[in-house]
Order: sequence, then structure tokens, then C-alpha cells
Amino acid sequence: MGKQSGSEMKILPGRRVEIWLGRSLGGLLLLGLYLLIERGGSAYLQRLTILFLINVMLVVSLNLFTGFTGVFSLGHIGFMALGAYASAILTMPVAMKAVNLPDLPLPLASIALPFLPALLLGGLTTMIIALLIGIPILRLSGHFVAVATLGFLIITRVILINAEGFTRGTRTFTGVPPYTTLGWTALWALFNVYVAWRLKHSTLGLQLLAARDDPWGARGVGVAIGRVRLIAFGISAFFTGVAGGLWAHFLTAFSPNAFYFSKTFEIIVMMIVGGMGSVTGSVLGTLLVMSVTELLRNLEPGVAVGSFTLGPLYGLSQIGLAVLLILLTAFRRQGLLGDREFRLEATIERLGDWVRKARFSIKAPSAREADPLINELISKLSKR
Repeated sequence: MGKQSGSEMKILPGRRVEIWLGRSLGGLLLLGLYLLIERGGSAYLQRLTILFLINVMLVVSLNLFTGFTGVFSLGHIGFMALGAYASAILTMPVAMKAVNLPDLPLPLASIALPFLPALLLGGLTTMIIALLIGIPILRLSGHFVAVATLGFLIITRVILINAEGFTRGTRTFTGVPPYTTLGWTALWALFNVYVAWRLKHSTLGLQLLAARDDPWGARGVGVAIGRVRLIAFGISAFFTGVAGGLWAHFLTAFSPNAFYFSKTFEIIVMMIVGGMGSVTGSVLGTLLVMSVTELLRNLEPGVAVGSFTLGPLYGLSQIGLAVLLILLTAFRRQGLLGDREFRLEATIERLGDWVRKARFSIKAPSAREADPLINELISKLSKR
């Protein structure tokens, strides 16, 4: 036992160095990528990166609930809509409200908050609504939860269309200050990923995963399944609402139609592609799906093949998403990573193990193996 613990004491410092090196390298890579895009990237690349980071927040937030609990939600884009409208109303200048929202009640009509407080209030509003509707919805099980959350999405859209004093109804909601920048979006996306990662590896996360994989066993060891799922639902809704606020202050004009089935389908495909239950898989899934859809969207106006022009091909990006989902369902149902995580420090640890094994397995060559001339000389001397 003494020798074993001593060897472990020798290995642990090296592990700590590899973990520190992996995290430091990952941080430097992200910082370098951010500076490269922020200072040297084109306007198109910066716009695409902001949309990518907002989608990462949406997918990670959905995965935080659906992936960790195994309970499918089809209504998360409703939280995005609530966060978008709440943040937009809270930040709109008072003079603009008098023109665009003349029927807005006085407490809201007379204030214009800074960006960060508005984002936080929008996120908290969606979290409170999620907790209120989650109490009855999460008492259901299986596919009934998916149907109930889909009902929430439909109800949210109906309310947004009919609450003209707050949302302008079916007309485009304009006058939103363009506060969203690459820096703001990157900070919120990193914070969202960090919280989801920490949650997954916390006691609450272990309870969620246990309830997902074996509900009866989890109840048997004292896990309050309804309570932990409700907490995950609220946290997920908060970040979804913040993502909606970032999206609203980036586009500055939108309507209720932007928060419906098309966006829901897109986010669900990103989550499934990356892997349900994987935080890093959510990022990879978002990157892959956005790359495919952006490529196909550029082909929608038409494709020239020699003297023949094929097109226009409207809806090609949505068809591509459907085909990608079908292929994944047929050949890799768990997605890119399943519920596993990609860790840069783990990769460095494996590389360090390989180097250590290679170093200690190298055997010094004997004199005979070292030089053919020496072998020949030894052979001649032995004959004498």
C-alpha cells in the first residue's frame, strides 16, 4: 500500500500540470480566436459568429434540461421570444415607445434600462414563468411533457400576436437599440457553457442523470425527481431568455413568426447532432449544423453548372437539416459525442501517458546492436 500511494503521489503533480496546461491552452485558443475575429474578421464573419454564439446558448440551454433529464421540451423557443420582447421593451428609448408602443402601460412606457439589467430582467422573467408552468407540466411523463411544452409554444405565439400594446402584434417590432456585440455574446455564451458544465458534474447534475437513466433507482436513494427537474427547467429558461435578448438587440427588428416551428426544429437538430447530454457536443453540433445550413443557404438563389442554371432552390437549407437528422437517426443516434464530453486536458493527459510509456519502454541498445563494425570486429576476434 505504501509503494502504491507513493507512486500515486508522483503521478498526481504531473496530472495537475496536464490539466492546468489543457485549460490554459484552451483559454488561449479561445482568446486568440476571439481577437482574430473581433479585430481582423469581416463584418460577415462577425455577424455569423454572433449568431453562432447565440445558437450555442440556445442549444446548451435546451440540452441542460432535455439532455440531462431525458424529458423532451418543444417549447424552449417560447422562452426565447419572451426574453427578446422583455429586453427590447425595457431598453427602448421613451420617445421611441411613444411612437411604436403608444398603448404601453405607464411603468414600462416611462423607463429605459441599460442593456445588462434588461437582459437579466428578461432572463429572470422567463425563469419565473418557466417555474410556474413547470410545476404542472413536469408532473407529466414521457411524450406528454413534449406535447405540453409544444402547447406552451403555441400559446406564447398567440399571446404575442394579440398583445398589440406590448408587441405590435403581427407587425414587425422595431426600434430596438443595437446593443449586442461580439464581446457581450462571447461572455454570455462562455458563462452559459460554464454553468452547464459545472451543473452536469455537480450533485444536482448527478441526480438529474440518475433520474434520467433509472428513475425508480433514483427515487429509491432519495432523489426528488420533480424538484431537480424543475430547477434545471428554470435555469435552462433563464439562459434561453438571455439568448433571446441578445438576439433581439442584434437584429433590432423581429416579429412573432421568428419564434416558432422553424427555429424550434433548427435548435433541436443542433442538439441531436452534438449529442443529448453533452455540453461540448452542443457546441460542435451547432457549428456543424450552421456550417451546413449556411452553405446550403448560399446555394438557394441558384447554382450555375456550365451554361445551365439550377434554381432558385428556396428551402434547401431546411431540407438539408431534415436529411442530416434522418442520416443521424439511421447511422448515429447518439450524435457526435453522445453524452460524453470533449476535454482538452484529457487529450493532453493521454498524450503525456503515451510519452511516459514510450520513454520508459525505450531500452538502451547493446554494443552488438549499436554498430555493425563492432559486431564484425568481435566476430573476428572470437574466431582467433
